[in-house]
Amino acid sequence: MNASSCAVPLDDLQFHTYVPFYHSNAPTLIDGVPDHYLALAAPVLAYWSLSLFFHYLDMSDWKWLDKYRIHESAEVQKRNLATRTQVVWAVILQQIIQTLLGLVWLSDEAKAGVNHLQEMQAIAVRLQPLVCGALGEYNVHYVLRDLSYFVYWWGIPSIQFLTAMFIIDTWQYFLHRLMHVNKFLYKQFHSVHHRLYVPYAFGSLYNHPIEGFVLDSLGAAMAELLTGMNTRQAMLLFSFSTFKTVDDHCGYSLPWDPLQLLTGNNADYHDIHHQVIGIKSNFSQPFFIHWDSILGTRMTRGDIELRKQKQGQGLVGDKTE
Repeated sequence: MNASSCAVPLDDLQFHTYVPFYHSNAPTLIDGVPDHYLALAAPVLAYWSLSLFFHYLDMSDWKWLDKYRIHESAEVQKRNLATRTQVVWAVILQQIIQTLLGLVWLSDEAKAGVNHLQEMQAIAVRLQPLVCGALGEYNVHYVLRDLSYFVYWWGIPSIQFLTAMFIIDTWQYFLHRLMHVNKFLYKQFHSVHHRLYVPYAFGSLYNHPIEGFVLDSLGAAMAELLTGMNTRQAMLLFSFSTFKTVDDHCGYSLPWDPLQLLTGNNADYHDIHHQVIGIKSNFSQPFFIHWDSILGTRMTRGDIELRKQKQGQGLVGDKTE
């Protein structure tokens, strides 16, 4: 049976009128505060709230935390070249630049309005040949209605979000790796971030201002643009990316941390990159490690131990000769 023989009058489709839990029909999420301003404030609040939580852990005397610390507390400041005051002011400067970019980049969508029923109907038009071809006339009305609803409210947003994560990972991996390969870029820009040999949470955005703009702020803005996200989606993306970046520098390997359970790109993984032995490895950030795995720049704790064993065997061999 061909698709045209089971054509459904799309005007007769009765789409679900309820919306998912994550959606609000209110023109602004907070009364009196435009969403694009909230999208700019959200990652800043995310950064300092999570950073202060980990700073509180750093300052605590809880012995049970010792087994989760990647480095001893005294080692953190001892091995770092930058003072915490320098780090705080550098981060604030980057967040000011980030906010100014956002004021230019993001627009106020409150007046635009979206007719969700029309959007779902447009999706139904595209899906109709596929559904009819697969099912014929059997329950095609209900399947087309439910499938269009799912694609609109869950499928497309999920693809947008995952694609944005992939874009950010790709942008940051290749620029980050370039900054290590090119001596000029490393010396002039990226070496600032590596003054923190032992990372801690609120130092995660401790960068040269130009690097912070290009690597972090511009990369996130490009991901939002290329995936066609709206302001509220961008708010979620920017906040999640910020949480992940802070967590990757927190200095703790926590088995109950959802951000560290999400992917192998966690605090322990990124800590290796900050050490001398791993500085040419583990360039991936902030989400996944696929580029490191594909391009051979991934290093694990096991790799480090194996390298140390080989170096030890080499030294023994030299002495024997």
